[in-house]
Amino acid sequence: MWRMSRPQPLADHDHPAIQAQARELTDGRPLQRDKLERLFYFVRDDIRFGFPPKWDEVRASEMLGYRMGYCNTKATLFLALCKAVGIPARIHTGLISLEVMHGIFPAFAFRALPDKGGHSWLEVELDDAWRPMDSYINDRRFYDGALERLQASGRTTGFSLSRAKGPTSCEFNFGEKGFVHMGAVVEDHGTWEDFADYVASPAYVRMSRMQQMVYPWLARMNNRAIEGIRRSDAAVAATAAASQS
Repeated sequence: MWRMSRPQPLADHDHPAIQAQARELTDGRPLQRDKLERLFYFVRDDIRFGFPPKWDEVRASEMLGYRMGYCNTKATLFLALCKAVGIPARIHTGLISLEVMHGIFPAFAFRALPDKGGHSWLEVELDDAWRPMDSYINDRRFYDGALERLQASGRTTGFSLSRAKGPTSCEFNFGEKGFVHMGAVVEDHGTWEDFADYVASPAYVRMSRMQQMVYPWLARMNNRAIEGIRRSDAAVAATAAASQS
């Protein structure tokens, strides 16, 4: 683990807004697993999948204002909420094939981007074991629409999903039902106390100056594509059926 100069944590679990949100979600639930499940569904659905105005270095407290995020920023928020209620948690990082964003990134963007990019997911300690989670990344309605499009495409990876290494799921689980992005992970960079530690390490791949300039514009394009998937008939129907089950 990289430990040279410790940067300011992004998972600001002691921020009043994070503390208040965590208490509101977990009050009356003494068991850690029950607390974790409540936090999971909040991060999954109240923080919709999407690209906020800032890239990667977004504090958890900022995420509560944006109400949208992707793998790295959602993991930061989830980590902060866990720490706020005493659930041991950490960030696991690596590189992911950008094929996972097929159908979300515009086709021309892939010509200007590398084949793989930075990625993270959460690990929590329960029953004396560290357990990985990533099925909170896509909100339920977007997941349902994305899964329908992935199946129709004949691909194993795309639309923010990957079935390349096993089943996919947006349910609360530790891989027993499946992951969302894990099938597209191509390189493991280990675990970190905070995503800021990873950003400060040599393993982290920073955007070029040009990519930083283009990001806000690309984020808006991506979010329009995501919203189109979220509003699809398949997404609306599947989510309605799930809510009645």
